[in-house]
Amino acid sequence: MAQREETRTLQELELPEAQGFPELSATGSELIYGLYDKPPVVESFFVAVQHVLAAFVGIVTPPLIICTSLGLDAANTSFIISMSLLASGICTFIQCKTFGPVGSGLLSLQGTSFAFLGAILGVAGTAIQAGRTPEQALSLIFGVCFFGAFANVMLSRFLHLLSKIVTPIVSGTLVMLIGLSLLKTGITSMGGGTAALKANTFANAQNMALGFGVFLIVIVLTLAKNQYIRMGAIAIGLFAGYVVSAFMGMVDFSIFSKLPLVSLPIPFRYGMSFEFSALIPFLILYPLTAIESVGDMTATSMVSKEPIAGPVYVRRIKAGVLADGLNSSLAALLNTFPITTFSQNTGVIQMTGVGSRYVGLFVAGILALLGLLPIVSGAFQSIPQPVLGGATTVMFGSIAVAGVKIVASEKLDRRATIIIAVSLALGLGVVFVPELFNNQPAIIKNMFASATSTGGLTAILLSWLLPQPSQADVAVPESVEVTDG
Repeated sequence: MAQREETRTLQELELPEAQGFPELSATGSELIYGLYDKPPVVESFFVAVQHVLAAFVGIVTPPLIICTSLGLDAANTSFIISMSLLASGICTFIQCKTFGPVGSGLLSLQGTSFAFLGAILGVAGTAIQAGRTPEQALSLIFGVCFFGAFANVMLSRFLHLLSKIVTPIVSGTLVMLIGLSLLKTGITSMGGGTAALKANTFANAQNMALGFGVFLIVIVLTLAKNQYIRMGAIAIGLFAGYVVSAFMGMVDFSIFSKLPLVSLPIPFRYGMSFEFSALIPFLILYPLTAIESVGDMTATSMVSKEPIAGPVYVRRIKAGVLADGLNSSLAALLNTFPITTFSQNTGVIQMTGVGSRYVGLFVAGILALLGLLPIVSGAFQSIPQPVLGGATTVMFGSIAVAGVKIVASEKLDRRATIIIAVSLALGLGVVFVPELFNNQPAIIKNMFASATSTGGLTAILLSWLLPQPSQADVAVPESVEVTDG
């Protein structure tokens, strides 16, 4: 019954059920505390810590990868990771507490999104090739992230239009491209990263043993029957790899001596520049993350025993997507990257039986406090590249598989096959051969700098331009039995 109600609600919004929404279970655990209940402080804190642990690695990994790719020094890297945690805390507070029409009011956590990673690395790479410093590249990234976020602000008022722009075939292809394009980054880290390439130590026995060791640990833990172990597979893999690498002498503990005791926010620390051509991939990705947020909030509403149909539900998801957009703009002001709703915390609600948004305020406080302590970001910054690569490669592969599931939920006729094939070919083509646009104007290089922008634009244009199949095409049998004679 609950599943039928969810489908009806999504149809009311004209958002197809298959557009990247997480699978929802109608048999969630019994709630101990509902949305508006206030658990005792000790219980609230204990549950909040579990939410933080479930989201922590996902929050700090994207900024760590971006800073490493840009070649930023320890101080700047630590600052940006700290600001990611601080921004996640502030934005979680806004989403849970609500301010007028902003915020879903659900126990929905906010954190740095992996969806933008490929596009950010593409813009950063193009800027560096054009002679800009890493700090100037960050200025451009924060500028396009700030202005691009207003796409979600506007779309929050017209969510029904998303299904006309981002169909399941388009969104599934985009998610596949996000995961597949990031695999290069993950594998490079497993071999030791760009520093190892320069030092001619890339993929040596030490790096490969450590990287594949973490890789295997994450795979084994992900297959465990215990839900807590599965949820913590990435974190446990990183911790195990960190301990082993410390004994191998690969951890640079000198980073901690370079960090201040407290990291205070400095808005516009790197400035904010803008180029429209660099904005294109973000205008594609923000609507995609809005769709994912609708799914996440629907899941959270369901496990919290809140309505997943009717005016209260619709108001909440519109307010939640509006908060996503404004929070991403706020994150850019605080010198960090786009913020979206996290889905893994829905599982924590199910397991703990606590859906109180009051707990979200504790989560926000913990994340903000961790963001003010550079030692936390320093600990992640000191993780050797093979350890980070071993954990994130599994993660990136999982993102690609999620895209495959979205696409597989649709009937793959010839039109859909062409859209997927051409979008993947062009999107991954610019990743495999980044020199393709070296002789083109800057606007072209920025527009097609990443797999998500190239493949995303291709998927949207083909979905719009290619005619829908005729009834005869749809009726073509999937297989034809051939017999002699």
